[in-house]
Amino acid sequence: MESGVKTLEAFDWAAHRAAVWRPWSGLWRPVTRIDPVRPADLYGLDAQRDALFDNTRRLLEGRGAEHALLWGARGTGKSSLVKAVFNALADTPLRLVQIDDEALDMLPEVFDALAEAPHAFIVFCDDIGFGGEERAARALKRALEGGIECAPDNVRLYATSNRRHLVPEPMADNRAAPRTVDDEIHPGDAVEDRLALADRFGLRLGFYPFSQRQYLALIDHLAPAPDEAARDALHRQALDFARLAGAHSGRVARRFLRRRGAAW
Repeated sequence: MESGVKTLEAFDWAAHRAAVWRPWSGLWRPVTRIDPVRPADLYGLDAQRDALFDNTRRLLEGRGAEHALLWGARGTGKSSLVKAVFNALADTPLRLVQIDDEALDMLPEVFDALAEAPHAFIVFCDDIGFGGEERAARALKRALEGGIECAPDNVRLYATSNRRHLVPEPMADNRAAPRTVDDEIHPGDAVEDRLALADRFGLRLGFYPFSQRQYLALIDHLAPAPDEAARDALHRQALDFARLAGAHSGRVARRFLRRRGAAW
């Protein structure tokens, strides 16, 4: 993996705003076509948007930004919000680096390589989660907080996950834990170890499942109909599509509109 660090140090961040780490080849690949999603394309995420914008501006200004964990239901806009914030700050020295969770054990070296660059970096890990991968989870803990060295001021990790605490929480861990007189479960050591990972993220933003009303409101936001009759027809089609997809979510709404040929 040493060759990967050397490649990263030599990367031309002045010429490229974003790159993807390819761990199997030890190379960083420049991203020339970034997902164009914008904050205006998102619906119902005002609080999360404002919090992530504020944190990212702090990163750009060197004012104590936090590592951010965006957790919650699938298809609710977690990844889209990270990309939308990045796109909205295109005229700044902000850079975006994507790394898969399989390469998280290399995160401290990535932070080292970015530390001296004259840019601010979001290191983005999408759909993070750990089963039995203790090595990667512990490397992540050390990189974020817990080692003797602080993370560079110009680098922060933004991660998304469907799990609030990033890792599975087996009931067996709780069955052996003592209970208080109020019948509250006091997690045992295994549970505390799992929760400690999510605690390393100073900013944690929740994303929740869409109701049918929210789903249709997003359809209207993305593809306003010219009149009530057209809107009713669009809603019927959108609900039929959601039933086949098995969910009401932002991802399903966008897929429906792409299927119809609507602009996105």
